[in-house]
Amino acid sequence: MRRTILTLASLAALAAATFPAAQAYPANDRYCLQGRIWGYPGNCQFASYQQCLATASGTSAYCGINPRYAFSQQRYY
Repeated sequence: MRRTILTLASLAALAAATFPAAQAYPANDRYCLQGRIWGYPGNCQFASYQQCLATASGTSAYCGINPRYAFSQQRYY
């Protein structure tokens, strides 16, 4: 009986480790810092528009939506 329980627990742990969990954190690349020195699509490491604007403050850069998200196909479940 112990061996059966141990085997089932081992298989459950292996299955849990094999299948990755869904991402629990927001995407950090929704907005891109764009401008002359950044090119296209730019520096895409900002999770919020406010973060991007704070970085662009005082420079000739501006913020835009990451093209990867802007032009992605919508998924309907």
